[in-house]
Amino acid sequence: MKAQLINPMLNKEFKLRFRSFKSFLGILFYLGVLGLIALFYIYMETRFNTMGMFRAENSKNMFMILAFVQLALIFFMTPGLTAGIISSEREKQTLNILLTTQQSSTSIIISKLVSSLSFLLLIVISSLPLYSIVFLFGGISPKLLILTFGVYLLSMATLGSIGVFFSTLIRKTIVAMVCTYGVAFFLAAGTAIITMFTISFTQYGATGAQSNPLPYFIAMFNPFGVMLALFEPGAAMELKNVTGIDMHLGIGLIISYITISIVLILLSIKKLRPNMRSRKG
Repeated sequence: MKAQLINPMLNKEFKLRFRSFKSFLGILFYLGVLGLIALFYIYMETRFNTMGMFRAENSKNMFMILAFVQLALIFFMTPGLTAGIISSEREKQTLNILLTTQQSSTSIIISKLVSSLSFLLLIVISSLPLYSIVFLFGGISPKLLILTFGVYLLSMATLGSIGVFFSTLIRKTIVAMVCTYGVAFFLAAGTAIITMFTISFTQYGATGAQSNPLPYFIAMFNPFGVMLALFEPGAAMELKNVTGIDMHLGIGLIISYITISIVLILLSIKKLRPNMRSRKG
């Protein structure tokens, strides 16, 4: 019963991940960067303000800057934390030993993914006190904060699943990492460029109202676009007018990212033992 409640694989990964002083030093550096960005923004706004006041609309802009910076850091850090969790075991020649244990393929993949994302989750949660600065000046609702952190968690899970998949599929860690960063860059920048191109193509030469659903189905893979739609309802309304789709972009992100995560995790479990019958459990 105890073995079912406490996964020994997950317990080992947690100990290896959090016993290093470098991990907590990384959290300190991460929070220091975000804190300096918030303080620098407040300083610049109050310096050039004749009354020296920090208004609620400035607080909203600061929240948007922090949110986008933190999402960019998640896109930068998640591939590095997850793209080598299986391939590194293969390079150290410890994967075969791991596969001979009683742990199933599902247990190994899920444990390594959860342990890697738990460190990033700790960083994200530890940044919550920084957002108290925003609530101090007003302009942001708790609902918007919850939705923003929901986008963070969904992005972390999906990027982590992509990293685990490439780490399982590719033998070399550096190659798996490059592939994961490539997909992350496409989700962040490539989908945005294609969305703007399709919108421009739809409106080019149009004499009346034109609708094309394609920009929506591309933009729903971009969490930066979803966050922009959350912060600026006018942007969401403009996308609705162009695509003719009334469903909020965030719902499309949830559906697409959950589907990607489940499919890639299942493929990773299957590919972990390509020449062996996977254990059930």
